[in-house]
Amino acid sequence: MFRRTLLPIPFAALLTLAACDNHSVNTTASQPAAAVSAQDSVTTATPIKHVVVIFGENVSFDHYFATYPQASNPVGEPQFTAAAGTPAVNNLSASNLIATNPNALSASPNTAGRTVGLMTIAGLGLPAADLLPFRLDRSQANTASQNHAYAAEQLAYNNGAMDSFPLFTAAGSTIAGSTGAFATKGQVLGYFDGNTVTALWNYAQHFAMNQNAYTDTYGPSTPGALEVVSGQNNGVVVTGGTSANAIPDSTGGFTMVGDLDPTGDVCTTAAGSKVTGAMSPNNKNIGDLLNAKSITWGGFMGGFNLQTVNANGTTGCARSTFSQVLNATKTDYVQHHAWFQYYASTANLAHTRPSSTAVIGATDPLDNTATPVHHQYDTDDFFAAVKSGNYPSVNFLKAPAVGDGHPGNSDPIDEQAFVTKVINFLQQQPDWKNTAVIIAYDDSDGWYDHRYKAPTSSSFDSTTAQSAGGKTVAGSDNLSAAGQCTATGAVQPQGVNGGAVNGRCGPGTRTPFIVVSPWAKANFVDDTPITQASVVKFIEDNWLSGQRIGGGSFDASAGSIMNMFDFSGSGNNPPLYLDQNLGTKLAEAPAN
Repeated sequence: MFRRTLLPIPFAALLTLAACDNHSVNTTASQPAAAVSAQDSVTTATPIKHVVVIFGENVSFDHYFATYPQASNPVGEPQFTAAAGTPAVNNLSASNLIATNPNALSASPNTAGRTVGLMTIAGLGLPAADLLPFRLDRSQANTASQNHAYAAEQLAYNNGAMDSFPLFTAAGSTIAGSTGAFATKGQVLGYFDGNTVTALWNYAQHFAMNQNAYTDTYGPSTPGALEVVSGQNNGVVVTGGTSANAIPDSTGGFTMVGDLDPTGDVCTTAAGSKVTGAMSPNNKNIGDLLNAKSITWGGFMGGFNLQTVNANGTTGCARSTFSQVLNATKTDYVQHHAWFQYYASTANLAHTRPSSTAVIGATDPLDNTATPVHHQYDTDDFFAAVKSGNYPSVNFLKAPAVGDGHPGNSDPIDEQAFVTKVINFLQQQPDWKNTAVIIAYDDSDGWYDHRYKAPTSSSFDSTTAQSAGGKTVAGSDNLSAAGQCTATGAVQPQGVNGGAVNGRCGPGTRTPFIVVSPWAKANFVDDTPITQASVVKFIEDNWLSGQRIGGGSFDASAGSIMNMFDFSGSGNNPPLYLDQNLGTKLAEAPAN
């Protein structure tokens, strides 16, 4: 069970807690040879036998890496100093966009009357200083969530001008007691540095980071959750009415562009959700392909075990965790983040417990009953299975909500506590030698990012009403013109049943993407264009001989993450143990 607590210990004192020796496992020729696990005996295209995808929430690349690798390093905060030879990245610092920015220029006297979409930037009533990117301090880790809807993000990107974020994706709410730009819609331009997102900066230093990773489409959590396991957001079946979160696809079906709770999930029912969604029987995800080859895998969701009773006495769908950073308690399980709950073939709608730890990741005897497990578990089950020696080949992890990084219910400090907990744990396992951890995100939350990828997949929805900038726009697509999200050379992608469909305009927004592995290149920045579907492609290429999902999935066209690895060597990139609260380096492995 994940519980987040920040102890009031001074930073300097915490540094003295680290020991001096590096953790290592001593093996000698006299020891008996370890038995090869079923997962390790599976033929793979690379030395990777286990992949763990930590799928975070709502972060743009510039929001976390705007000044990487240069941190401000205020006294009393976790310090970050870049290693010599750290590669430059395409961020706000490198592009000189902190002091001179199109979002601020849109409010200048020369262009204040310019109309952007529905209204003028000047209509926000903000000084130009509040429309420049600014550093968010560690004390400001608790931010509001921005508007990250399908239409709002397109309007903010303004056909590549990148000048309308405060107008269309900025949150109206503020944090009590906040001042300056932090208390305005200029907050959408804020960024953290290595004194707050310290763990991720350290992982980027020690392992490999991609600076050219995008969501497959514009929009919020659920499309991203579907795309990272299937490469497809078309083919949703809507129950209980209509919703702007699922738009007509022009071929008689619907495409998921927003957050609909999965139909039939007991926590969807408990929440009283009236309009819900599920993927059609024609849709497949990576779990279906792995099942067909008897390869073990699992979707591990924080809060999924409804039998667990948290320390605060909460249980069931109402399980919750308190965060000192937020000074609030948040429900652990978020059903519209639950990737595999949208597919009948992989859904565990009753949250049925596995028959035993030994079958986690495999076909469960209960899968032939009315309450199947279908490879869906709690994050606690992941730790239990790996500790027992049953480490599935493919693992998708979602933190309890307080640790998933989503502004409003989480924050970067709580997020790094979960990420470092997972990676510190895995680095101490015998199978770390053949593990790859992928840190990726479902969407950008609407946070400002300066890098634009002209769409290669078009969409032309001009009828579905959407909310953006406090106004209603007619049509979900608004990137290149009203009712259009397209560019030269872009083509409408196929839907699950064939034929060109709407609602799949992308690539969308840029998000962080990091690979942590003994086989990852060290202190490496990759510029290969990739998307969320690249995760699916890696699994297919490594375990399934390049088999593709089909049905219009973006896995067929997604870029490869293979350049982030060095498989020509011996996989000797050493472990990196980090403090769960501070994200700073530890001299030895922490206790599990």
